[in-house]
Amino acid sequence: MKKWNQVVRPWAKHVALVGLAAAGLNVVIEAAELAPPATTDDKVWLLGEPPQPADNVATPARVALGKALFFDPRISGNGTVSCATCHNPSLGWSDGLRTGVGIDGSRLGRATPTVINTAYNTQFMWDGRKKSLEDQALGPMKTPEEMKTDFTAALAMLQGIPGYRAMFEAAYPGESVSEETLAKAIAAYERTVVSKNSRFDQWAAGDRGAISAQEWRGYKLFTNPAKGNCAACHKPPNFTDNGFHNIGISHPAGKEDEGRFKIRPVAVLKGAFKTPTLRDIELTAPYFHNGAAKTLEEVVDHYARGGDDRSNLSKDMKPLNLSAQDKADIVAFMRTLTSPIQTASLPALPQ
Repeated sequence: MKKWNQVVRPWAKHVALVGLAAAGLNVVIEAAELAPPATTDDKVWLLGEPPQPADNVATPARVALGKALFFDPRISGNGTVSCATCHNPSLGWSDGLRTGVGIDGSRLGRATPTVINTAYNTQFMWDGRKKSLEDQALGPMKTPEEMKTDFTAALAMLQGIPGYRAMFEAAYPGESVSEETLAKAIAAYERTVVSKNSRFDQWAAGDRGAISAQEWRGYKLFTNPAKGNCAACHKPPNFTDNGFHNIGISHPAGKEDEGRFKIRPVAVLKGAFKTPTLRDIELTAPYFHNGAAKTLEEVVDHYARGGDDRSNLSKDMKPLNLSAQDKADIVAFMRTLTSPIQTASLPALPQ
């Protein structure tokens, strides 16, 4: 029999490979344990199809228009910045920076959130000031420090390009080229940026060999209220509760960020920020609303010590009794939440 060299998952048990060896395959492995099989309770983490609003159900024409607009810098105030400038598909649909950079090159106050799985969100922006993905799409355009879009000029530009007029008509027949249809198209495209086929998802769906025993231990620590307690906020299925929490991030004196409190002035929300999804988390460093943590290890250390600024901590924040091995296991688990990287080719923009 013709022999093949095959590299299998490094956590596969030797006994699982007897059949392969008997078939004449050369198998390269490392000895390690398989994770236990998933139970019915574990399937709560599996995501369904992204929800869509009744007035903006995705169609190929809407997604194509939204993609063009997402990558088109001409809709910004000076024609140099697009949505993709800060939400770069090559950088986890974020920008890899501690905090974002505005249209004039100035440093913004908060990190750029990822677009990944925003389709499942019910709150948008770090402080929740936007209530729909369509509304969120216009936010950076209307912010002078970000895209600084002159909508009168931008809509006139789009209307004046025959290719764009045709795309708008195909996507939203009978509707005008407007702020509303622009926002709807971008939102329709952003709803295609979905992560729900990670190794953890494969394990939860029944593939026992998709994660290792160490990664499974990290999962159990992550969900255990007496240990990691991470799932108190990073809830199934999208690893977020769409809520706001003060997790004890310290700020330089005089540069405190009140977060959700500015939108809803309730004492408990002072310094509280939206819980981000953890899906594809290893692609979206740095972490926290101000980019204070460079690595997942730093994130876990922050939670283990119970935060830094404890003046208005969330009730779910407390020092954790985690060993070095526990921390490593939790980080290993979070790395299983990365789906195959979703690339995005640059669209040919209408001229």
